[in-house]
Amino acid sequence: MNWMTERRWVTPAVVLTFGSLVLLLSMGIRHGFGLFLQPMSLEHGWGREVFSLAIALQNIVWGLAQPFTGMIADRFGAGRVVFVGALLYGAGLWLMSSSGTPGELYLSSGLLIGLGLSGTTFSVVFGVIGRYTTPEKRSMALGIAGAVASFGQFAMVPGSQALIASGGAMFALMVLAVVALLMAPCAAALAEDPSSHPHAVHQSIGEALREAAGHRGFWLLLLGFFTCGFQVVFIGSHLPAYLVDGGLTARDGMLALAMVGLFNIVGSFGAGYLGSRYSKKNLLAMIYFARTAAVTMLLVLPLTSTTAIAFGIAMGLLWLGTVPLTNGVVAQVFGVQHLAMLSGFVFFSHQVGSFLGAWLGGWLFDRTGSYDVVWIICAALGIVAGLLNLPIDERPVTRTAAA
Repeated sequence: MNWMTERRWVTPAVVLTFGSLVLLLSMGIRHGFGLFLQPMSLEHGWGREVFSLAIALQNIVWGLAQPFTGMIADRFGAGRVVFVGALLYGAGLWLMSSSGTPGELYLSSGLLIGLGLSGTTFSVVFGVIGRYTTPEKRSMALGIAGAVASFGQFAMVPGSQALIASGGAMFALMVLAVVALLMAPCAAALAEDPSSHPHAVHQSIGEALREAAGHRGFWLLLLGFFTCGFQVVFIGSHLPAYLVDGGLTARDGMLALAMVGLFNIVGSFGAGYLGSRYSKKNLLAMIYFARTAAVTMLLVLPLTSTTAIAFGIAMGLLWLGTVPLTNGVVAQVFGVQHLAMLSGFVFFSHQVGSFLGAWLGGWLFDRTGSYDVVWIICAALGIVAGLLNLPIDERPVTRTAAA
């Protein structure tokens, strides 16, 4: 009895459902980390740079580990990677709740959660979904998974805020640690033998890396995704504090992040839908240009509850739509056998941007008393990323096209 016969219950719909649930929990918890910046910094007497550096380390660890967790998932299946990632994620949150020194925060929030995220987020989950999905349905499937992840961001940010308000940051993190462990049972549905998938074109790891490294579009995609990381992590980590500094309330910050999550459902699904019909690289360029416009409007308009929520809505529509489109370009050009690994390398660039977005936000604020310089950088990078995506060649490489 072969692998596929033993696991007939694992259909593309089952993989999409449980993969989406993993993303809902993983990204939903992560999206609320910005809510902990002020309470933890005030409780321990830290400047904002300490918490910012912890989140920055989390993102760089996540990015550094992602190509390797993707490689393991492509070789041995996503289920094992998701299971271990869920355990690391839960342990990191539990230890973060009792962190009393910067070093403990860097270990828990930075190292453990960063490793946990590398095993439970887009590259690994999109890899298994991509292998189970036919090419004509792949972009839509990735868009659906991204939309479910976005719903997690919308639903769990108010939940995290309520936990902080009722029992404090430590209590909230302990509850979230238990929630993170719910991802572990989902790994059973994502266990796979990647080589048995009918849509996989067999190729060694070395061949896949050499092929991608020699493709100009791969590097342009990688460089453009840097901007996505810088923007979303800076905004996710610092927007609540920026709004409070501008005279608004913590509730306004929570609502703005919640709107990002809510409208990201529409944005991610829409990106997947449009990506199956139109040029993915042109859609990516449009998203980056539109982000620049949204940031510019936030800076030039008076800061009120209305403009904060409007900014959250605009950014939500543009938030993670880049992810199914970027992974879709990788799958379209290079195939799906090494999708998680190649997407992991692209995602590493995203996480370098994430590190700088989180850390620079706190570093520049502590030295200037303002986030203005970082907002300007965000806007400028959006223009650069849009221009980088336009010349990408989306045609499948000769090997993939022939297969």
